[in-house]
Amino acid sequence: MRLAYQYRLRPTSQQIASFQKWLELCRCQYNYRIAERFNWWENNRCDVDRCSIISCGIAPLKDKPNYYSQKRDLTNTKALLSQYKDIPSHTLQDVIARVEKTFDRWLKGDSNGKRSGRPRFKGKGRYHSLAFPDPIKPEHLTGKFIQLPKIGKLKMILHRPIPDGFKIKTATITHKADSWYISLSLEDVTVPILKTDAIPTLDNTVGIDMGLKSFLVTSDNQEVEIPQHYRKAEKRLKRLQRQLSRKKKGSKRRAKAIKRVAKTHLKVANQRKDFHYKAALWLINQSQVIAHENLNIKGLAKSMLAKSITDAGWGQFLQILNTKAASAGCLVVAVNPNGTSQECSDCGATVSKTLADRWHGCQCGASYDRDHNAARNIKHRAAGHPVLQSSVNVRRVAGSH
Repeated sequence: MRLAYQYRLRPTSQQIASFQKWLELCRCQYNYRIAERFNWWENNRCDVDRCSIISCGIAPLKDKPNYYSQKRDLTNTKALLSQYKDIPSHTLQDVIARVEKTFDRWLKGDSNGKRSGRPRFKGKGRYHSLAFPDPIKPEHLTGKFIQLPKIGKLKMILHRPIPDGFKIKTATITHKADSWYISLSLEDVTVPILKTDAIPTLDNTVGIDMGLKSFLVTSDNQEVEIPQHYRKAEKRLKRLQRQLSRKKKGSKRRAKAIKRVAKTHLKVANQRKDFHYKAALWLINQSQVIAHENLNIKGLAKSMLAKSITDAGWGQFLQILNTKAASAGCLVVAVNPNGTSQECSDCGATVSKTLADRWHGCQCGASYDRDHNAARNIKHRAAGHPVLQSSVNVRRVAGSH
């Protein structure tokens, strides 16, 4: 079983200075290695698919820089630039791993074949984390202190204890707007991954319809109100951003204003994430199988309702729900969303509605709130309702938390 615990740090001024220096050096190394790969790509690629053997000479291809070649070159970097000797070797190697990952996702794509955009160079202040991939030994964790290579003992705010039997596989130090944090990746091979062989039925399934009027409505007509954290913080953000725009670029007052804006955005993100975790745990306690619409959230986020959809954070919520359900042995089902608001959940007939129509009334006598009717349809599709059985699209959740 794999867990990730995050703790706030209380580093000394000397440790903060070391972290800031390391982040800047890692940023420079990241940009240098990205530039190496771009140079290889520009010098070896060809925009045409054929050329004349008589009039064109084919230059020999240069060696392609990869993870292993760039990792071996780190010894030359340390020999030429002595300041890199202070950084742990595995932390520098993690920089190369990040370059490898971002470059491959641009040229090859991920496991689903989706390609990312062209990698960008990181400007000053755009590199925020230092990874320590080596496992942390038990003797290096004493009380509220954790010992890391070349940095010494770091004080943590241990707001929850590390479970017995878990081993610390990796540690990552992150700089956020308000403070420094450490994320510990924990693993215990003795705890099995909970799996479920539950088959969705009408008795063990709850359907949820996510929206902007309410965050979600269940098939049992239970409603979770939408908190709108960003909307509530807009007035303060508007004032802080107006103050920021008046500050002179490069001044200390502008730096302080930037930090105030960043802290406000971080607070909104933390509030939203806390709400998502609580809503996900509440749903898992409701039923063994949870059904939701398989929405194209990226497409919806480009519509006129982009701000409200982004503020709701449906994508993050579904990700958290899948993770928590996997660790609790529950099943999450994604169904085809087409027509869930238009079809009657009692007889399956199509009742046309506009977005302004918030009530569902059918000739069969069914009368439900629009979102409640949609949640019932989602439940029926997941459970294989006879009328809507052809629309079901089940996605089982596998993995560990």
